Amino acid sequence: MKRQTRPLLVVLASVALSVASLEAKASTTSLVPADLATIEQRSAGMQSRLVEWRRDFHRHPELSGQEERTARKVAEHLKSLGLEVTTGVGGHGVVGLLKGALPGKVVALRADMDALPVVEETGLPFASRVVADYMGKPTPVMHACGHDGHTAILMGVAELLSQMRPQLKGTVKFIFQPAEEGIPDSAGAKEGASWGAKAMIEQGVLQNPRVDAIFGLHINPGLPSGSIGYRSGPLMAGADEIHIHVEGKQAHGASPWNGVDPIVVSSQIILGLQTIVSRQLNISQEPAVVSIGAIAGGNRSNIVPESVKLLGTLRTFDEPMRNDAKQRIARTANLIAESAGARAKVNFGPLNYSVTTNDASLTEASLPVLNQMTGNRVSVIPKRSASEDFSEYQRLVPGMFFLLGAMPEGKSLETVAPNHSPKFDFNEDAMAVGVRSLSALAIDYLNRH
Repeated sequence: MKRQTRPLLVVLASVALSVASLEAKASTTSLVPADLATIEQRSAGMQSRLVEWRRDFHRHPELSGQEERTARKVAEHLKSLGLEVTTGVGGHGVVGLLKGALPGKVVALRADMDALPVVEETGLPFASRVVADYMGKPTPVMHACGHDGHTAILMGVAELLSQMRPQLKGTVKFIFQPAEEGIPDSAGAKEGASWGAKAMIEQGVLQNPRVDAIFGLHINPGLPSGSIGYRSGPLMAGADEIHIHVEGKQAHGASPWNGVDPIVVSSQIILGLQTIVSRQLNISQEPAVVSIGAIAGGNRSNIVPESVKLLGTLRTFDEPMRNDAKQRIARTANLIAESAGARAKVNFGPLNYSVTTNDASLTEASLPVLNQMTGNRVSVIPKRSASEDFSEYQRLVPGMFFLLGAMPEGKSLETVAPNHSPKFDFNEDAMAVGVRSLSALAIDYLNRH
């Protein structure tokens, strides 16, 4: 039997219709024009208060685990909006619960509140002059990573969405998190200890009611102000602190054969660790980094010391690769030390962060909303070797984390100060874009589910 063929023009027309249908589906959201107008108007109208909040937090930064004033200000604001507020979650964490007038799912939005032990050099009129205890020493403190902006943005989102309660289909949980940057050993952090996102999770932040999805953002002055950078799948690296204690045998520097030199052994371990990435891990699958950043041992030129301590970091974008790399680091250090008659003890932590991995379906569904809120200024960005404990939430519920561009006026990629720099600053106009984006993502998710 002869097979009938369709005319070429018909086939091409059918393909074109299919493509158009897919494009239309990918470019639509559940937000109605009235909701879009409300979000646009109210986010623009709160710009002056966003700046006021951000600058207040910037003047009064608090280190990880010390966010008492910030938490109090946040809780007062949430209570004034009529939200159910819980304080003291995972330290100084604050959780606000907004129940919509209509039934539905639960979506969470997260902001981090802590600052860094950095001496501010911005010269801003609202620059920090705060000095706090850090690892037993008085240390200048600065918001050098944008957490002051994150907190102000989420306060704005809480206000905006509380005003839209009558049409809200479900519940929004606002998570204001302490200690994203981690807590130093002097504050009681040990290997396996919990703080930040992990501590809040252990105290039930994703339960009662159970969270179905979570969104978060991070200000980035290296991207054009008001733009958004995202990536489906691994976005930010998992991070593990590496602690290696090398035990040798003390001896006179003139007769090292009477001892076991832990300095020489440590140098061999450092070189050996470099072969893990260059020769042992399959970096065609995902990149990885092993760096040693500190060495401490000895106190005199003619004495072979008893021991040496190494401190480093491991960065990975795949959890199985992360576990494999940790085993290889321990084995390499132990065997090199043993070959020289020394001993090596390897520990990881207390700072440990999983890979920040965006849920593929949630990310895809979020793109139309983000494009609407930014005027189509959304782009895929490369993986970032920095880390984020937002990943702890993503291990348990679908999550989407993105970067909010906030390059200051007059700056370029070559001249802008990066996160954690003493000169760090960002364009405050971007905060309204952050409010619009998180508000719209929450409403769109609840509408679609």
